Amino acid sequence: MVMIDLSFRFSNRTNEPALSAETALPSPVHRPVLLAEVVEWLDLREGVVIVDGTAGAGGHSGAIADRVGASGRVIALDRDPEMLELAREATEGKPVTLIQSSYADLDRVLDDLELDGVDGILLDLGLSSDQLAWGHRGFSFASDGPLDMRFDPKGHTSAADLVNDLDAEELARIIFEYGEERHSRRIARRIVEARRVEPILTTARLAEVVRKGVPGKWGAIDPATRTFQALRIEVNGELDQLDDLLANVAGYLNPGGRAAIVSFHSLEDRRVKHSFRDDPLLTVLTRKPVTATAEELATNPRARSAKLRVAQRCPDQNGPPNIPTPRSKADR
Repeated sequence: MVMIDLSFRFSNRTNEPALSAETALPSPVHRPVLLAEVVEWLDLREGVVIVDGTAGAGGHSGAIADRVGASGRVIALDRDPEMLELAREATEGKPVTLIQSSYADLDRVLDDLELDGVDGILLDLGLSSDQLAWGHRGFSFASDGPLDMRFDPKGHTSAADLVNDLDAEELARIIFEYGEERHSRRIARRIVEARRVEPILTTARLAEVVRKGVPGKWGAIDPATRTFQALRIEVNGELDQLDDLLANVAGYLNPGGRAAIVSFHSLEDRRVKHSFRDDPLLTVLTRKPVTATAEELATNPRARSAKLRVAQRCPDQNGPPNIPTPRSKADR
């Protein structure tokens, strides 16, 4: 387990000052998506042990802790120490253990806690609204800041390192594969041309360069959005981490335990769908992904692209689980 140390510094390339532990973080703005659905599908009971692999601001962890009670336990993981500070406030007084770690390292976490398995695993993938709002973290072009994008600020490679060091071919590959951006080659060429004049060190400058590489009129989505998504995924190894968890998820679950994963784009959702379907130790409980209700969308537009898939570790390896499951919206 990792002790949280907020006195980190950003990448030397960004040349940003340290954020001290005394720096007050703003109140969280993130709303946990599909909260009621997650709580229902995890089939929570008093005394069970649940892993929230993406603790964020603690919204899901807190709600789960209320259901498992004092005899239960929530193990909440996050790579971002600032998010764990928000989660600490949201879960104070509840049976929640906060650990700075990736969910891909869950085997080590469970070993440290002397646990052979857990009764449920939740992942809420992607980026928190709080992280997007923090200009000093460089996840968004909504406000200018250092081009960072690391979930763990002590990580070795920042987005600035990628855009200033990689050749055009590798940049184009990342932008195309992880951003599904059809103008990836044009954008990569623009980036290489711009950095020859001056290194690209801020979110505003990168966004400006990317927009010049996208022909035609802008639609509802800013042309820089897909490139920023692609760089963030590459910086944090997000898809590799997800693949690692999916390859081992059944082994982490006790018989009858459930894995619930919320994804926000097709790159993630396809992986979850196929892994759940192809794992002989799991039974898929959601024939189609569970999506947000109209009521939730009215108050939390971020939930529009959220898809929840749930699978269960077979109580008997030779047969499917017989525990009643809630019906997804598609089945109603």
